[in-house]
Amino acid sequence: MRRSLFQKYFFVLFAAAIFPIAAGGISNTWFSYVDQHAILSALLQSEATSAADKIESFLDGIQLPLGSTIPPEGSNMASVKQLRLLAVRAMHEVPGILSISIVDGTGAERLHISRIGKNRTESGADRSGDPAVVGLRTAKVWYGPVIYRPGSEPSLTMAMASYDNLAVANSVIAEISLKPIWLIVSEIRVGRSGQGFVIDQAGRLIAHPAISKVMEGADEKAALALRELRDASAAAGGTAIASRNAENERVVIAGAPVTAAGWTVIVEQSQAEAFAPLYASLWRTGGLLFLATVLAAVLAYWLARRMSGPILLLEEGALKIGAGQFDHRLTISTGDELERLAARFNQMAQELATSRDRAERLTRLKRFLAPQVAELVEKAGDERMLAGQRAEVVAVFSDLRGFTAFSSHAEPENLMQVLREYYEALGAIITKYEATLTSFSADGLMILVNAPVPCEEPALHAVKMAVDMQDSTQELISDWRQRGYEIGFGMGLAMGWATVGRIGYEARADYTAIGNVVNLASRLCSSAEDRQILIDYSVARHLPGNMPIVDLGTRQFKGLEGHVRVYNVETQGSERPNLDSAENDARQKG
Repeated sequence: MRRSLFQKYFFVLFAAAIFPIAAGGISNTWFSYVDQHAILSALLQSEATSAADKIESFLDGIQLPLGSTIPPEGSNMASVKQLRLLAVRAMHEVPGILSISIVDGTGAERLHISRIGKNRTESGADRSGDPAVVGLRTAKVWYGPVIYRPGSEPSLTMAMASYDNLAVANSVIAEISLKPIWLIVSEIRVGRSGQGFVIDQAGRLIAHPAISKVMEGADEKAALALRELRDASAAAGGTAIASRNAENERVVIAGAPVTAAGWTVIVEQSQAEAFAPLYASLWRTGGLLFLATVLAAVLAYWLARRMSGPILLLEEGALKIGAGQFDHRLTISTGDELERLAARFNQMAQELATSRDRAERLTRLKRFLAPQVAELVEKAGDERMLAGQRAEVVAVFSDLRGFTAFSSHAEPENLMQVLREYYEALGAIITKYEATLTSFSADGLMILVNAPVPCEEPALHAVKMAVDMQDSTQELISDWRQRGYEIGFGMGLAMGWATVGRIGYEARADYTAIGNVVNLASRLCSSAEDRQILIDYSVARHLPGNMPIVDLGTRQFKGLEGHVRVYNVETQGSERPNLDSAENDARQKG
């Protein structure tokens, strides 16, 4: 699809202006996102790790007091009073312990002290199948699943044991309130909406700032969503990621594991708040980009119009110049290369006008002057030499013998072919000798030598031209006669003073000569036979001694007074006649 120059300039300039701005805005936004994501990731991960470490410390802090309640190895005979004292001391040291049960190696319960239930002493209840007792066979510290009670915070079962030859000798089982963990996650602050929470291996909430969510107990749908969050966070390898929470809100999360208990601390912040600086930057960038786009469009329009306008003027000017309106001029004032181009264009138009005028003058001159002579006159720039004046000239006439009879019965194409061959041959010779062709009609030619451009030895110059013309025409005549055309060629030359100049009117003018010398040359041509080149005395006396001419005596010509001595230029050698001026004048008068 072809587009106008204005459209091309507009799009190129617009793209050149807006592309760097857009690229800068996009790259700035991207790097801002990367930086913001890195800062956010570090902040969330730091909060999650800190909370996980605090929980680990909390659990570790329970192990020492709880371990002190376990009777030493082989001390199955410790009194209940002693065991009770140890248990009360541990519960005093750790207020989060809700109950303590001490079980001997056979699985029989010896003591149970509780803050929320009844105490039992030497109940002997069989607890060998209790998950805690079973778990202690493979782990020195065992953590049970989270226990949810309606209307109360969840709790955790924790158990420790003493061993006798790898067998459990005595074990202590404690139920621990997870309220301290709630206090830990409640301290997590990330912006206005950021919060932390803890989930167990099954994805159930253990601690959350909104304790009511924890007290609601296990929600399988919520647990599934939380497991997905945990798995996505673990897969991110400690980097914050964007996701949806259990409430299907867009959040950014980071997690840290609580290894001892198999829990996970997750810290989240809403995306709207987390990326608020980035969104603000995007809005600013978008606004600036919009303003830049408008400015770039206006600037591109102005520049494209400024650039394409002069070019359109140049195009219009070229069309007018091509149509021949060489007087058309461009007016472009841009102060740059386009203005200089317009100046060169105007100069070119002036030169074309001058060239056209010169070509027209040259064409007019070439109608009666040889091309090289016409060039000389034109270059001189002065056509006054074509004005009327007296000049000594050699008038040359030539025509074909028998042409009238030939033309009366010849076919038009044959007639025109003969004339074409005839004029092509003679025209080349006339041009060669730089003579002036004043007129031609049918088979007749009139030529001037020594006017309007003078030459040395005009008589000799004219005779040499006539000899070449005769020889060239005779070659044509030989071919014509083979075709059955009975045609001959004769010429007449006379030298003398004549009035020469350009005659005619504005639309058409010819250069010619007027005077007796013209009439005499015409009469000599009319009386010349085939192969003859008749000249008068004025021509003959200017020829060198080696020029073969034959005196044909005097002749009387119609329209001319007295007798004229006539000579014939021979192409073969002959005795040169006496050309004494006095004797010839006497003969001419006699």
